[in-house]
Amino acid sequence: MAREPAISASDDPEEVAATSQEWASPENRVAEIFAELLAEVVQTESVPLDSHFFDDLGADSLVMAHFCARVRKRPDLPAASMKDIYKYPTVRSLAAALAETAPAPVGSSDPTPAPAAAAPEPAPEPGSTVRYALCGAAQLLFFLGYAFLLTVVTVRGYEWISEATDPTGGYGRAVVFGAANFLGMSLLPIAAKWLLVGRWTARDFPLWGLTYLRFWVVKVLVHSSPLALFVGNPVYVFYLRALGARVGKHVTILSRSVPVCADLLTIGAGTVIRKEAFFLCHRAHAGRIETGPVTIGRDAFVGERSVLDIRTSMGDRAQLGHASALHSGTAVPSGQHWHGSPAQRTDVDYLRVEPARCGTLRRAAFGVAGVLKTLLVVVPLLMASVEALLTWARTLAGGRDSGAEPVTSSAFYVEGLALSLVLFAGFLVLAPVLLFTVPRLLSLPLRPGVVYPLYGFRYSMHRTVQRMTNARFFLWLFGDSSYVVHYLRCLGYDLSQVEQTGSNFGIRVQHESPYLSTVGSGTMVADGLSIINTDVSSTSFRLSHTSIGSSSFLGNHISYPPGGRTGDNCLLATKVMVPLDGEVRQGTGLLGSPSFEIPRTVDRDTRFDHLRDGEGLRRGLAAKNRYNLRTMGVVLLLRWVHVLVVTLLGLAAIGRYDTVGQLMEVALLASVFVFTALYYALVERCMTRFRPLRPMVCSIYDPYFWHHERLWKVPYAHLQALNGTPFKSVFWRLLGVRVGRRLYDDGCDLSERTLVTIGDDCTLNTASAIQCHSQEDGTFKSDHSALGAGCTIGVGALVHYGVTMGDGATLAADSFLMKGEDVPAHARWGGNPAGELRGTAPRPVATTGASATSAATLASAADRRVLAPRPRPDGAPVAKSTSG
Repeated sequence: MAREPAISASDDPEEVAATSQEWASPENRVAEIFAELLAEVVQTESVPLDSHFFDDLGADSLVMAHFCARVRKRPDLPAASMKDIYKYPTVRSLAAALAETAPAPVGSSDPTPAPAAAAPEPAPEPGSTVRYALCGAAQLLFFLGYAFLLTVVTVRGYEWISEATDPTGGYGRAVVFGAANFLGMSLLPIAAKWLLVGRWTARDFPLWGLTYLRFWVVKVLVHSSPLALFVGNPVYVFYLRALGARVGKHVTILSRSVPVCADLLTIGAGTVIRKEAFFLCHRAHAGRIETGPVTIGRDAFVGERSVLDIRTSMGDRAQLGHASALHSGTAVPSGQHWHGSPAQRTDVDYLRVEPARCGTLRRAAFGVAGVLKTLLVVVPLLMASVEALLTWARTLAGGRDSGAEPVTSSAFYVEGLALSLVLFAGFLVLAPVLLFTVPRLLSLPLRPGVVYPLYGFRYSMHRTVQRMTNARFFLWLFGDSSYVVHYLRCLGYDLSQVEQTGSNFGIRVQHESPYLSTVGSGTMVADGLSIINTDVSSTSFRLSHTSIGSSSFLGNHISYPPGGRTGDNCLLATKVMVPLDGEVRQGTGLLGSPSFEIPRTVDRDTRFDHLRDGEGLRRGLAAKNRYNLRTMGVVLLLRWVHVLVVTLLGLAAIGRYDTVGQLMEVALLASVFVFTALYYALVERCMTRFRPLRPMVCSIYDPYFWHHERLWKVPYAHLQALNGTPFKSVFWRLLGVRVGRRLYDDGCDLSERTLVTIGDDCTLNTASAIQCHSQEDGTFKSDHSALGAGCTIGVGALVHYGVTMGDGATLAADSFLMKGEDVPAHARWGGNPAGELRGTAPRPVATTGASATSAATLASAADRRVLAPRPRPDGAPVAKSTSG
């Protein structure tokens, strides 16, 4: 037990009394208990009050998270967060900073009031298994019915096109059919939204009921519309208006996040929303769907990977930086710049490109040209390719016309084998050739540093290059191996000085221009890196070089902008916000949003440093390369087997165009999906030998890590089609997740399925993640994470490894719950890094020289000033919620 030296004897009674009173102060009392608890956690006899947590005691963030959890369990101590730990890295400084918030000892005559804790989350309503099952059955019927409708239309269309007697007539019919199909699939979601729901208002309703079923049907149709593919095009803005959104002139939206409750969305003229931003106007919380307004004023800016929760607003010319979040009830006043999660005031200007001439006529012409290109080029070309493939398949299955049963013959399987091999091998050979040549030619008219107007020839070339070079298949194949370096270099990255580590990049890396992306020597990047190479305004864009320093490590889900103020030898933690102001950070670590400095490394993370250079690196890297080659061969073989089975199923269904044949096509679609899900679930369970993963700390050159990262190659993106349905939990169970009853999963990413435990009635929102591992430099760590019954994970939030969330706990949108955290039952946590949310009312808005403005006031002002020339057809104002 760590204590200060005993009070020395003195002949002066007043001096003794003063010394005793000083030691009995709240600060020293808290420091003494902190030292006792920390000594228990680090398993030492005593902890000096001035010892540095990381440099002297050798602790790491996981150890200190356990310490914080123990502190929170003591009602007589002030709560300590991980941000406090890094800011005050000794017992004495931590106690001094938090002593004022410590509860008074029992019997104290002068109690010090503690900050108001957040009101505990109400327990979610008990779920109904019967309602859960009935909703799933209705969703299945909708899927089958919609698939049958698409099949009937497609078959009739192909029959009509195939009846053409010459290529010109066939092309004309393809254009007509493609236009009709495009128009029908575009209008169906809009009509379904207005017929099934009408106008969305701010409200809430329980999951799995009739209202939820209508909500889910509209969501599926809205997301499947071909107009949703026109992100970055004025056509997409037109689509949102047709769904009921109030969107002003000259708005640029680059995010694929389609708001389902579009009536609650207001965007002022000239606003820019960058990619991967979320403004859904709804959220799932504690077993219910809550809808609420999102209001953005004129000439505003929303950065990449930012989240606007319901009941939030931004005033005219307001800015929200990248990797930031507005929690419910927050309003950004006009003209102010905010960033962070939760967002706070900043002086950083995120709108860094000069405007250009880009008027309404230019936007309209670009939108019309995009639609015509789709109808006159893309759709006919796609149909011609499919028709050629079907013709070949019919030739292979020619025995069906003579009444034979080709499925029972060996020739049928030989022909299916040949067709699948040609398709798969052809893709592997031709796709890289196209990726390494065509985008380079298209990028020739583009120059970095030059301001170009939006919606022109160069903008179209830039968007095409971005889409082509971000193809996921080859990153999935080469990622987490030495070979991804060669792939990215051929793609255009500047990696001439990269030092091979065997894990330089993960399987999910994206960029806006590979030819302007540089990564320094010895740098390692985990999954989810997004390199930003463009500055965008509502009228212009500018390409810029983006360079990441050498000897650094970047964690998961990081957006790195041009001009990021980090240099060499930096650790960028998961979901960190890369700073754009201040001095260039070097030789340090950054955590959080907004980011703050942490130690670059600690003693516990240097245990495998002997394997990072010299003979240890040479042997380990050679062995890992051999294993990764085998992994690539295995996963390619498994993907081809999947293609083979799908090809055989398709050949078996070809040849009949009557009602029975159309039903067979629907059965084919369903069987292909079920087979895909079951097949890859079996593949993953076989890789783990039907055993759960175990917590591990090892080097990336340990064979266990190679086996673990092989599991990341098993595809499971197909499960996204089951978002919001009971079937998602069924397939999670097949993959090894310990899932309770009535799970609502609207798009959560579980990277280590057998290390995750989820209780009954949990709610997982869009783009959330439970990641039970980390890879810091050359060290790999993994552990279990568990969610109690009734927990809620907000939109874009991430739960790390070694985490426990008590029953009914809530993690707010875009939060990062760090490793080792223990969230009490019914607690409300949020932020990056996450901590307990204080207070019951929304955080007050900071203002300068003006009175505070509420979210409702800003929303109302935006309605009057931003969009007054375009009132609603019924004259009704935007619905607002009075609940906080």
